[in-house]
Amino acid sequence: MYYLGFLVRRLLQGALIVLLVAMLIFTLMRVVPGDPVRLMVGGMAPDSVVQQASERLGLNAPIPVQFGRYLIRLAHGDMGESFVRPVNGSAVGGSTYDDPSRAERAAVLDLVAQTLPMTLQLASVAFIFALLIGVPLGIAGGLHPGRWPDKLAFYAGSLFVSMPNFWLGIVLTIVLSVQLGWIPSIGYQGFVYTILPAIVLAVEMAPFIIRTLTVSMAQVMSEPFIDAGTVRGISRGQMIWRHAFRNASVPLLNVFGIQLSGLLGGVLIVEFIFDYPGLGLLTVNAVLQRDFPLIQGIAVITSSIFVLINIIVDLAAAAIDPRLETV
Repeated sequence: MYYLGFLVRRLLQGALIVLLVAMLIFTLMRVVPGDPVRLMVGGMAPDSVVQQASERLGLNAPIPVQFGRYLIRLAHGDMGESFVRPVNGSAVGGSTYDDPSRAERAAVLDLVAQTLPMTLQLASVAFIFALLIGVPLGIAGGLHPGRWPDKLAFYAGSLFVSMPNFWLGIVLTIVLSVQLGWIPSIGYQGFVYTILPAIVLAVEMAPFIIRTLTVSMAQVMSEPFIDAGTVRGISRGQMIWRHAFRNASVPLLNVFGIQLSGLLGGVLIVEFIFDYPGLGLLTVNAVLQRDFPLIQGIAVITSSIFVLINIIVDLAAAAIDPRLETV
């Protein structure tokens, strides 16, 4: 019953956060310089054409009115239609613009549904790679503080965190894809195209896993219950994996929540570099085209995902260590 109340509170808080994110993105997109309608109809179009298109798209109303209409549609599960992406997939804008109707423009929800699984696949593989890198180094460093495994974990983390993801992506593409031909890099024609961008994201996440696990393991191994377990005849391996690692993994879960929340920024750059057809590349193109409905839909969906992830992380941490209070 207690966890149910916690879940309800967090869901209500998450709904408020998503609402604030939607309002912020909605307002900022309309106050920054640049007219999306002008981009759609072309720079040489007369003002009368721009005005007509703006009226049809509902962009001539005051911002609070536009936001109210958007919330009403959002409450009915309708995120609107893209300004520039029709259902048939052809380009819209410039001299070829013919002001397509709502039925002819691609639904935002459909566009996100097409690309989100690709981004989730990329993020999942990247987390697996990050764990394969970070967990062994973090545990070894935590078990041998001040010795060479600890120094190795520190230097590896420092090296990884100092490499910009865009630079690493270009270097790995040149070396592994162009020169050696081991892994394909650009576009997507199968799961193998996920490996290289996932490595870049994993290198970005691994330093935080290494440092957090190193400090946490060192702290747990210095606790009195470790010595007490050894006196009672429990082997060192059992104490490390069944007790020390379990307690040390709680801060690691919190790091996962933070890393997932900050993953979008890395995904935007990495997917753009590798032309990976995920949510990040869709977001970059939407921003460049000033596709208001698509940007708003992506912001609402990603913020909702982050809220749910943080709730799951809190529940998992409480399940591992019941002493934690879920407040």
